Order: sequence, then structure tokens, then C-alpha cells
Amino acid sequence: MSSRKRANDNDGSESTEYKQLRYGGRRHVAALVLARGGSKGIPLKNIKMLAGVPLLGWVLRAAVDSDVFDSVWVSTDHDEIEKVAKAWGAQVHRRSPEVSRDSSSSVETIQEFIRLNPEVDVICHFQATSPCLHPFHVKEALDLITEHGYDSVFAVVRRHQFRWKEVKKSSGEMTVPLNIDPARRPRRQDWDGELCENGSFYFGTKDIIMNTGSLQGGKLAYYEMLPEYSVDIDVDIDWPVAEQRVLRYGYFGRSAPEVVRLMFCNVSGCLTEGHVFVSTSGEEMMSLNTRDTTGLRLLSRDDVEVVLLTSSENPVSKALLDKLTKWTGSTVVQVGAEPMDTLDPLVKQKKLEWRVVAYMGNEEADVKCLATAGLSAVPKDAPVQAINAAKYTCQRVGGLGAVREFSEHILLQKQKAKSQMSQDRIDRHHF
Repeated sequence: MSSRKRANDNDGSESTEYKQLRYGGRRHVAALVLARGGSKGIPLKNIKMLAGVPLLGWVLRAAVDSDVFDSVWVSTDHDEIEKVAKAWGAQVHRRSPEVSRDSSSSVETIQEFIRLNPEVDVICHFQATSPCLHPFHVKEALDLITEHGYDSVFAVVRRHQFRWKEVKKSSGEMTVPLNIDPARRPRRQDWDGELCENGSFYFGTKDIIMNTGSLQGGKLAYYEMLPEYSVDIDVDIDWPVAEQRVLRYGYFGRSAPEVVRLMFCNVSGCLTEGHVFVSTSGEEMMSLNTRDTTGLRLLSRDDVEVVLLTSSENPVSKALLDKLTKWTGSTVVQVGAEPMDTLDPLVKQKKLEWRVVAYMGNEEADVKCLATAGLSAVPKDAPVQAINAAKYTCQRVGGLGAVREFSEHILLQKQKAKSQMSQDRIDRHHF
């Protein structure tokens, strides 16, 4: 099972608000992500790139794709966060200075949002720092409120950790166990463990939040998430661990991961830094990173056809192209001002669909291809229009490892897709 749902009835009765819902009318359900700009642990953490996507984008993608919300919002005090929020399909609530301080609580910020948006009846508060959220988590947890009459629902994870009482070094007091008998230490498989909040989300009705000043009250339920989805990021040391977890367990969009069969890659700006060196004799030279060319060879060995793209607007010498085709086993195609005009017939000629195509570009002209390809990427230094169209933003810049990074991402997604197809075959035969 991917998740578990359990409930804790405070009074065992059906809430009045739920009774009203059952007999007419529909409540406005809003998703709300709090993303303040003044993070102390990691500056602008909420929009820092995690596995090619802004941290905020992981949660927003799951919320939008769940198709259960009347509106999706980000509450922020920062212009750059606002831009990212809108790019990922959210409306923006500009919070006031009174609830943007370090000492401001989440409840205060949510209450301000409710006062300014009185049409909202149910608030689904997501933590931006929980990037392994999936739409099925959202649907199943919200169902406890909209279909089963609970007033608030929060996410938990099961932990198998033995806890001991903390004592001060100078007190002379001895520690004592809090949840075990040391003489009868249970094996993990013989102990259910304990439920701990994982911070992924807190859902509640407007009445509960406004009247009690809490996100947890009334008829209360918890939603249990499995450990692989319970990722939280507070400090820098969490980042690399979270990135590996997201690449394996994160939600990458509505479409199932595809087995990429064709890769288009721009030479200028992706394989090169965009610099052209001219010798005293007038000979033009460009620098290449061997990590990038190795990445393309890895794709070719894994049955991904690689096509390098040049443009009349960014010419590359024939001598360099000849060496590239030799080093990488690739072919070269020249595209015009609109690459899609050249590449769409080529994809059809190969009897492929764009969902099995990967595209790496770095300019506004690449936007259509970036948005259409099943997997797409831009280097870190690409213009914002290209970044917004791409499905993956590299941590490295063009000519300095970005192509290798995207190549490894493609291979990882292929591995995930093959594993999923294998699992589907097993499921269909009930093994």
C-alpha cells in the first residue's frame, strides 16, 4: 500500500457543517502554500531548485494535478516567489507585514488569508518543504473531510525509534525510557512503532481555524504516509538527501514516465558555453566539456538516438561538428528560427511521438519544443522564458556539465519507466 488512513474521533458525532454539506450546497476548497521569502536556514529556500524544479513547484504540481481544488494559492511576501508560484499554476496572496515576521505563525497567516477570501470553506495547507507529495495523497486525505465529515486532517508517518528522557548534564538525574522497556526491547517487526507528524499538510475547515486558532480540532483524523514520501527540508544538509529521494519517489506530472528514444540537444549554449575563441590566424575555436560528451555517449549506449542541433543564427564550424559526431555517435541537424518546424516532421518520419522525445535547449526559440517534449531541460543560465517552458532545470550551466546532468536524468527516468512497466505486468497477472 502507498498510504494508510486512520481517524481519531474526538466526539464520535457528525459535524454540523458536514450535515449541511450533505443536504445541499458545495464548499469552496482551497489549497494554500505558505512561502515566505525570509528563510533563515536556506535563503529563498522555497524557490531553490530541487532535482530540476523549484522546491515550491513540487507541491504545487501535486495540488493542481489532484483536480480537487476550487483554487490553488501561494501566500508570500516576495516578488520572485510570486513569479514562480504563478508559473506553476497558483494564484498569489500577498501577505501583510504583520504576518511576514520571523515570529509569525502559520495559523495567523492562514487566518489572514481566510479573512481576505471569505468564499473559502476548507483550507488545505501544504508545506512547500515536502516535495514528495502526490495527488493521491491529496485526494485521499481531503476525502476524509468532504466525504466522511471530519473537520481537520493532518499527515503523519510511522517511526520505529526508541525515545529516552532528556536530562541536563549538571542535574545528576538519570535518563529513563519513554516508550520501551529496555529489558524487553521489541524487534522492529514485532512493534507497530509510533505516529509522528511529518509536516506535509494540515487540512481544516474555516470554522475550526478561525474559532479555535488551531489547524487541528473538532472531529479530527490523521492520514498516514509511507516513509519514502515523508521528506522535509529545513537546513542545507537535508538538500542532497531530499534530491535523491525526490528523483526516486517524487511526482513528475500526470503522464507516466516514458522510455525516451530520441534526444535533441542544442550545441550552442548547451554543449558549449557560448564563447567563440578566435586565434591570431583567424581560426575559430569552442571549448567542450568531456563530461557532456560522455553523457551523450551514455545515452547512445542505452538505445537513445542523439541528434545535435545547430542554427544559422549560432553557427558551429564543420570541423567541430565532425568531431562531435565522432565522439558522441550523434547526427547533426540544422534548424531555423523556429526549431519545431524542422523537428516535428523529423519525429514523424521516425514514427515516434513527442512524449518519447527529450529536448535540451537554451533560448526563447526553443520554448515550443521544450513544452512539447516528454522530457525537456535547460541549463541553469538559460533565459526565464526557456526555464518556465522546461520540465527540468539543470544545476549546471551550459558547457560545464549541464548536458551530462540531463543525460543522467533521462537514464534515471527510463529506469523508472521500465520498472513501472514491469510492475504493471506483474499486477495484471496477479503474481
